[in-house]
Amino acid sequence: MPIDPSAQVHPEAQIADDVDVGPFTVIGPHVRIGAGSRIGPHVVISGHTTIGRENNVFQFVSLGAEPQHRVYAGEPTRLTIGDRNTFREYCSVHRGTTIDQSETIIGDDNLLMAYTHIAHDCVLGNGITMANGASLAGHVRIGDYCILAGFALVYQFRRVGKMAFLAYCSGVQQDVPAFVRSAGAPAVPHGINSVGMRRRGYSEEEVAAAKRAYRTIYRSKLRLEQAREALREPAQSSESVQLMLESLEMAERGIIR
Repeated sequence: MPIDPSAQVHPEAQIADDVDVGPFTVIGPHVRIGAGSRIGPHVVISGHTTIGRENNVFQFVSLGAEPQHRVYAGEPTRLTIGDRNTFREYCSVHRGTTIDQSETIIGDDNLLMAYTHIAHDCVLGNGITMANGASLAGHVRIGDYCILAGFALVYQFRRVGKMAFLAYCSGVQQDVPAFVRSAGAPAVPHGINSVGMRRRGYSEEEVAAAKRAYRTIYRSKLRLEQAREALREPAQSSESVQLMLESLEMAERGIIR
């Protein structure tokens, strides 16, 4: 079935012919949905929201609603979603604000479980897993293949590097470098996500290089600026170290310690 008769789909919405839209779903005039997507029952998609191909949106999800920000004044900001993402029950994603990039962006192949929340102006990469109740404040950046366990929270303007792992109930108050595992509230570092690296095809040499970089950052008693300098040479021959160094260079508000 394409569009259920009880759904309220604005005539100006651009929806591919094979998109399923479930009962009592509401889709606004500025929404675009790509081919092969499934929109479940009781979903609300509003604002200037673009959804790519083969996305799966479960019941009671809210996409593209106005941001929860006092300065927002009804500007036509955006939410852009890539391909093959899954949004589980009660997930909410807000569009951007003009005080940042005016756009919230979600990449491809992400799994956002029940009750997850993505606030205004966040940017998510690809292959990310957010477990039940994990939430992002505004302006957060999450790298590819990160895992946020249940009820992990990330403060506004923070960055989480590629393949980082945030444990259950983590409270991330500063940036998390690529590949680093963190836990606690406030979150503190707990080594390298070596299991995740191996699953993504990183060699044992790259895993070992990431571990050495971690010791440089967290066990050598170097200041952040000194750690950056110490990693420049090994970063020339190691992809993982290069990504960790990039995390340090973009950490305007410091990193978890």
